[in-house]
Amino acid sequence: MFEKEDYTKILDRARRKRNNRDYLRYLIMALAAAAVVAVVILIVVAVKRGLSGGDKENREVMQSVEESVSGQDVSLDAEASSLAEEQQREQEEQERLAREAAERQAVVDSYGDLGIVQVSGYLNVRKTPDGAGDIIGKMQENSVCQILGQEGDWYQIHSGPVDGYIAGQYVLTGEEARAAALEQVKLRAVITADNVNIRQTPELAGDNVVAQALLDERYEVVGQEDGWVQTSAGYISADYVEVKLALNEARKMDLKAMAINQYRNLLISKVSSYLNIRSTPKDEGNSNIIGKLPGKAAGEILETEDGWYKIRSGNITGYVSADSQYTATGQEAIDLAMGSASLMAIVNTDRLNVRTSPSTDASIWTQISKEERYSVVQQLDGWVQIELDGGDEDEGNDSAYISTRDNNVEVRYALTEAIKFSPLEELANQQASRRNQIVNFAIKYVGNPYVWGGTSLTRGADCSGFVQSVMKNFGITLPRTSREQAKVGRSIKSSEMRPGDLIFYANSSGTINHVAMYIGNGQIVHAASSRSGIKISTWNYRSPKTIRSVID
Repeated sequence: MFEKEDYTKILDRARRKRNNRDYLRYLIMALAAAAVVAVVILIVVAVKRGLSGGDKENREVMQSVEESVSGQDVSLDAEASSLAEEQQREQEEQERLAREAAERQAVVDSYGDLGIVQVSGYLNVRKTPDGAGDIIGKMQENSVCQILGQEGDWYQIHSGPVDGYIAGQYVLTGEEARAAALEQVKLRAVITADNVNIRQTPELAGDNVVAQALLDERYEVVGQEDGWVQTSAGYISADYVEVKLALNEARKMDLKAMAINQYRNLLISKVSSYLNIRSTPKDEGNSNIIGKLPGKAAGEILETEDGWYKIRSGNITGYVSADSQYTATGQEAIDLAMGSASLMAIVNTDRLNVRTSPSTDASIWTQISKEERYSVVQQLDGWVQIELDGGDEDEGNDSAYISTRDNNVEVRYALTEAIKFSPLEELANQQASRRNQIVNFAIKYVGNPYVWGGTSLTRGADCSGFVQSVMKNFGITLPRTSREQAKVGRSIKSSEMRPGDLIFYANSSGTINHVAMYIGNGQIVHAASSRSGIKISTWNYRSPKTIRSVID
């Protein structure tokens, strides 16, 4: 991995090291010269002795001289070889540093009009050039961007996956920016997939996921091992990153955080089923209920009044209890929202075709309504697979795909919001009163679990088990499955529906596999799925197959 310091400092250190070695080399050469002088002296001594002494003594002196000279030659040769190898290593190191410097410079040069953020922490990227604009991303300290233009005190920028505006007062530009950016070129892991787990340890364990990385996000590399890249945030599979020299860029705002940031003063329902929304800030029984806030659903607090919050949630504005056992605000609300925000498909056209597979050649087996938010199972190129409901027969659930190519659906993290609902009054007319009693009884179990094959209103039921058990409480006997229940009573038109009538839905093959109870105001109550439980929906959240009256 590349050193985390300016390459010029590395070069200076290499030069100092080389200069120190030059000094040693000169010292060795001086010592060698001294040795040669010593050898010459010995030779002179030997010659003198040769004039006055015997041959044996002269031979001993000459042998000593020869051995000394030979030893000096070997030592000098070894030192010369060592110095040559050291010089080669130094040259290779300088060439490596020069290559790295060129690569770093190329990274900086890949940006045209470069800007680098100089803040402590991070700088918000906004959708519009003003301080009230929606936050769509963030740039950490020393992140860079391509400056596209300027509007007043704001720069229009492109950085990573984000296009938006940043406050110009926190951005270096020009040659000063390029010099600062050169210091920040580091080995980074660039995410190459839409959504990648960051793990605490380098293993595929279900309990070690610590965060999620999004496409084009960049993380500084700490190390690499056995198919994993260790980053400053944790371990990421090497299959989903490109490791390269790079600068840090902007990150999209956390998608769940984006869902939460739509609420300036967030409220979250803490109940397990539904919290009543009232038209006035007082409890008047059923008479002033105008909607229901599901468990973990969100609302915007507009004002506080004598133990009540006035909220806006979805299309409903009304009052809910400010009792902390029912509602959460502040950080508690944010924490609950982060845990409950989920990926949803939000339809923005009246009716949208649902197909059996992600292709326009696939058959259309139902249509869905813009009145609902649909849980996303998976996202494909141009298509989204959504969850509709669970059937009551052991045939498996149909795959439901909707096209995103015509911009008729928005896929994003979202929070559940309020449902419009008013309890039905028990009218003096005995027949109408019975229908309303049935409906009001049924909605008491909203929020309870869906269990395939179940018939318990409290412990869990599937769609037909739920309807069967509700009707049984009023002396009406129904078969066990929705397919058989659809044969009971008489067929009616949607314009003739009254509270307590049953609406049946079919799978892609046209076979009835789901049933719901009409509760008035264009709504139904049904045991929808294991994810949703017993809930309230619009009656045509998908196209009905048939409608039956089983009460009269």
